[in-house]
Amino acid sequence: MSQPSWFDQTPMWVWWSFVPALGGAAIAYAGVKASSNVWIGVGASLMVATIALAPISGTVAGLIWVAQVFTAFTIKREYLAKSYPKNLPLPADPQLFAAIAAHRPKVEINSCSKNDLVNVLGLPIVYANDIDLLRSEGHIFTSLEELHDIIEIPNTTLKRIEPMVIFSYDYRLEATYSWKRVNLMTADELIAVGVEPTAANAIVAERQKNGDFKSVMDIKKRTGIPFSSYQKIT
Repeated sequence: MSQPSWFDQTPMWVWWSFVPALGGAAIAYAGVKASSNVWIGVGASLMVATIALAPISGTVAGLIWVAQVFTAFTIKREYLAKSYPKNLPLPADPQLFAAIAAHRPKVEINSCSKNDLVNVLGLPIVYANDIDLLRSEGHIFTSLEELHDIIEIPNTTLKRIEPMVIFSYDYRLEATYSWKRVNLMTADELIAVGVEPTAANAIVAERQKNGDFKSVMDIKKRTGIPFSSYQKIT
């Protein structure tokens, strides 16, 4: 089933809500399937009301019937979001994405797999590869803005995935042990940890001229030096 058709469907239990004797049970059933104790409670209350009050008055019976049909259609969208199949790509529509994301575990950008980036967040493989490359080189992402500035992921895409993304970040760990040491070290210190002398001098000269580097990829872009020349700092 495609993404649009999943949200266009009306589950069978919604139609059951039109049957006076089954409406409450239908909503309770939806609660069981969606692991919602609130829905189970509402469904059970409607069942009790139907059994206890409906026989007393036709008007009361009519109000209970309206309440159960209204409730069923009110929770339909959230039910579909909660039960959205994990094997389906997440929809491009931001509102549908957010509705599903509210019921899914968050994806931690710095520790998730490339599969999570592509199949859970729906990122194109080219962005997933760049993220994976920089992580392997010691970069720690701290914000969506950084994904835009460094990986050049469009802001529209970042806005869509925002509800499902989190960042775990320890600046002390990054500043001391990752590639960001390059923004603090002299040419001699870079050479001492294994960076080639020509590369060390070029890196320091570029940093002094144009400011700190934002990533290992930024070093490559700005200096033209291959990764192999300074991989010792990552």
